[in-house]
Amino acid sequence: MAAAGPVLIAGGGIGGLALALALAKSGRESVVLEQGREFAATGAGIQLGPNGVKVLERLGLAPALRPLAGEPEAIRVHDGRSGRRIASLPLGHWLAARHGAPYWAAHRGDLHGALLAAIAEHPQVTLRMGFSVAASATKSDSVVATSGLGDTAQGCALVGADGIWSRVRTGICPMHEPVFAGATATRTVLAAPQASPLAEPAVGLWLTPGVHVVHYPVRGGKEVAVVVIAREDWRGREWDMAAELGTLRTHLSRFHRSLGDVLTPVTEWRKWALYRLAPLPRWTAGRVALMGDAAHPMLPYLAQGGVLALEDALVLSDCLGVHGAATHAFALFEALRRKRATSVQALSLRQGRIYHLPPPLSWARDAALQTLSGSWLMSAYDWLYGWQPDQ
Repeated sequence: MAAAGPVLIAGGGIGGLALALALAKSGRESVVLEQGREFAATGAGIQLGPNGVKVLERLGLAPALRPLAGEPEAIRVHDGRSGRRIASLPLGHWLAARHGAPYWAAHRGDLHGALLAAIAEHPQVTLRMGFSVAASATKSDSVVATSGLGDTAQGCALVGADGIWSRVRTGICPMHEPVFAGATATRTVLAAPQASPLAEPAVGLWLTPGVHVVHYPVRGGKEVAVVVIAREDWRGREWDMAAELGTLRTHLSRFHRSLGDVLTPVTEWRKWALYRLAPLPRWTAGRVALMGDAAHPMLPYLAQGGVLALEDALVLSDCLGVHGAATHAFALFEALRRKRATSVQALSLRQGRIYHLPPPLSWARDAALQTLSGSWLMSAYDWLYGWQPDQ
């Protein structure tokens, strides 16, 4: 690096740790500033399309994660009320042959654990726990980050990987705040025997007006991750809030008993509200930059939030490696990533609207899904899943 000191990374989530690992593999130092005093295993699933698995392969994480991941064969779309299967879209061998990497479904804690284990082998990475970045000041060749408690850290650059409620972002785009998207997501993870008959090697998608359910295998098929996404007005900012069971069961009552009978008795659910962020006027300011949800948060309807953060990490590391000076590298990173991230944001929003259509529009949607071939439908996402790490 042209400037002395490590790259400061605000946030020890998937994107921040992936960036630290990518930098370490290139021999560059980083300090991860994580607000939590310890890492907790989050009980949530994450879908990793071929574009995300390619990043894991490049980072050397694929061998550790492969035994823990589910590899669904298809996306099976159901009419939520009747339980009738509407369509089956191929994943598995079909998608892997098409894009050079498989489609995985993993427990978020397993991915985070694999990142932490890999980082532990690299002395170039320092973890500072309990450091919540509240402000930063840029000098000619360095950045000083200050925590809410007054602690400081100095480096050659600062990357905000601190999520949708990013404090780093307020220093770059102070007038831009997330806006409630009118929906919530409620999640759980079940042992496969408890989840039967949902414990199949597929992503299940169940559609009703205003509510849909997604489930998929994790931990090598031993568990099933489930998410219920519903239109409602609860606007909490917590990621790990206990769900109100009465509201959740009202949502589940809309679904066929083959789904409802499995999920209604479950009592351990966590909930979060969905927020959107309009495209920012800029992601960078000198030696400070944003990545992942801090720059371009994704609604969950394409399952690309974590994957785009992984892509960001690899591209940003490469830019820093080639251009050295953070200001030049950050400008190139934004130029390379902005169009793709904005396109995925827009498509995710559109997908959610399609999932929650009321009749008669939902009838037209279902008729189209039944008529068109699954492989033709999946080919429309070639631009998404076919991304290569050198793009």
